[in-house]
Amino acid sequence: MNSLEAKRVLETALLCATQPLQVRELRQLFHDELGADTIKTLLQDIQLDWAQRGLELVNVASGWRMQSRPEMRDFLDRLHPEKPPKYSRAALETLAIIAYRQPVTRGDMENIRGVTVNSLVIKQLEDRGWVEVIGHRETVGRPMLYATTRQFLDDLGIASLDQLPPLEAQHASEGFFEQLTAQVEEVDSSQLSMALDATDADVMETSEAFSPETPADVPPPLHDDDTGHTT
Repeated sequence: MNSLEAKRVLETALLCATQPLQVRELRQLFHDELGADTIKTLLQDIQLDWAQRGLELVNVASGWRMQSRPEMRDFLDRLHPEKPPKYSRAALETLAIIAYRQPVTRGDMENIRGVTVNSLVIKQLEDRGWVEVIGHRETVGRPMLYATTRQFLDDLGIASLDQLPPLEAQHASEGFFEQLTAQVEEVDSSQLSMALDATDADVMETSEAFSPETPADVPPPLHDDDTGHTT
């Protein structure tokens, strides 16, 4: 089978798939006659082939998938005029803290936000499949440690936490949430949609919460592995 035929097979599988496909799964299309490196090279070629089209091939945490480009969202929304789910500022801030500071306990979140974290907010994020408990901190009470999931990365259209917008050393405060919001807004609304209802006072509170005086017991960001959360 030549490269052109192999690319047609890959494109067909990716377009018909209901979820991301990993390279090992794509190799099964060819009875493992094509190596992983060859498959990856063909996938990169497909990315170039679709560069000027409304769909794009992306590599997310769970594998490779075809998806609509962000600039197509306004047009596609006309087919489904219902409003996408809207998440509260508290939910988005909690998600941002977990994403950038994981693994974190509920106490860590409250120290950073400066307010009590409603358990319903965490449950909402768990039910959506964006965060999960990955263990317990070895301290008094053994509080649960929360981290993001593969589903969170898939819904954002990224492969790892390293692809989240970097936080600036200065004013890591409001930029912390604004950057995550901007990243979220780039995602197709059929997958994920969030919004902030922050007032000027809210922004000021957030800015103070992420000043250099943030409590030292909050763990810094760690490098992530291929499971979608930190090691």
